[in-house]
Amino acid sequence: MSSVDDVLALAKDNDVKWVDIQFGDMFGTVQHFTVPVDRLDNDLFEEGLAFDGSSVRGWKSIDKSDMNIKPDPDSAFIDPFREQSTIAMFGDIYEPRTGQLYDRAPRGIARKALAYLNSTGIGDTAFFGPEPEFFVLDGVRYNSEPGNAFYALESIEAPWTAAEDNPLGANLGHKIRHKHGYFPLPPADTLYDLRNEICSNLVSMGVEIELHHHEVATAGQCELGTKFGTLLDAGDKVNKYKYGVKNTAFQHGKTATFMPKPMFEDNGSGMHIHTSIWKDGKNLFAGDGYAKLSQEALWAIGGILKHGRSIQAFTNASQNSYRRLVPGYEAPVNLAYSATNRSASVRIPLVSGDKARRFEFRCPDSSGSPYLSFSAMLMAMIDGIKNQIDPGEAMDKNIYDLPPEELAGIPSTCGSLDEALSELEADKDWLTVGDVFSEEMIESYIEYKREDEVEPLKLRPNPYEFFLYYNC
Repeated sequence: MSSVDDVLALAKDNDVKWVDIQFGDMFGTVQHFTVPVDRLDNDLFEEGLAFDGSSVRGWKSIDKSDMNIKPDPDSAFIDPFREQSTIAMFGDIYEPRTGQLYDRAPRGIARKALAYLNSTGIGDTAFFGPEPEFFVLDGVRYNSEPGNAFYALESIEAPWTAAEDNPLGANLGHKIRHKHGYFPLPPADTLYDLRNEICSNLVSMGVEIELHHHEVATAGQCELGTKFGTLLDAGDKVNKYKYGVKNTAFQHGKTATFMPKPMFEDNGSGMHIHTSIWKDGKNLFAGDGYAKLSQEALWAIGGILKHGRSIQAFTNASQNSYRRLVPGYEAPVNLAYSATNRSASVRIPLVSGDKARRFEFRCPDSSGSPYLSFSAMLMAMIDGIKNQIDPGEAMDKNIYDLPPEELAGIPSTCGSLDEALSELEADKDWLTVGDVFSEEMIESYIEYKREDEVEPLKLRPNPYEFFLYYNC
């Protein structure tokens, strides 16, 4: 835990000139503004700063636009990418006239979810270990106009460049075939040194690194293993992770994307999330049941599976998310659990010792707000434990190979963002318990997603439709 004095000392030791205040909107975008370091004092943390909330998507109307942000000293870090020394902090958003946390601010929702967990007596700490995957590309081109729509990915690693001239010299032929990108050595893995630098930058930002590697897909798919954290800390770390990856790539003339499915016929980028609930310093999920889980852990899995389709409105927050959730690309499409089976949406990892006992939700990606994803998962787990929701029998076999009659008995994930939003509309009472998610926030979220993403996508033809139907 950092105190205000710790932050002031950090700023002094690093000769800081600027203070960057950051916050995430409902849809995963991190916003920021910057003030000179002479405003970094106790009043900044106690009184906060006023700003206009009407320009943030899905938040305030212009006639009620005043908002207040208070930086969290626990989140402070030195930004390694700025030319002039800058200290950055995530802030919590408040209603300036009531002093209450703003009900549409994801970080505030995360705080309320943790408070609700404590109020139930079930636990006092929730840990989350997210694993965001991403692509690092040499370039990308795209356009969407009434008479022109395309995208093109550029990567020296990609097999489709094997016959192309290399503008930097000879084409040296070390390419990664589709689905053959897991752990190749350089020179096929061209991003080894870049990942080292990304990790070094993240460490300087307070993110602990456990490993890094090339992922399954070609064209620069990567993953960095980071240490788990509490709900709020894990949300901050995902935002730092994405910021560090994108800016390090940018400094090297490359571009990084966390888009779940940028490439056809290869694996997409997910964000598997490991989780456990603790009480009084003990892991509530450790026990002597299936895969050495406790009864509470199995009920928590029951909550995740029961509400899994509505959870997806937050954990799979883009229409592109559902191009990843298809059979054959290591993305789970069925709401089942298993200790051994990676085709199940909930997996119990093999670990040593009760402290590490947990389960992993494999459906999510990082296209939305991490605070909302983790908060929705926690609320589902609490609902499962409170109501003793039975997850059913474990599915310890390959779901993709099941006969149709057996597969029909396993609930599937949603097939589109529109479907997930409809599920959220129909199944949301468990989120609003304890005033964690407000009805108004959920309605605003659904309205924005439909108006700005779902409906516009319905109106635009896909280039593949020309291949299928131009000569019909």
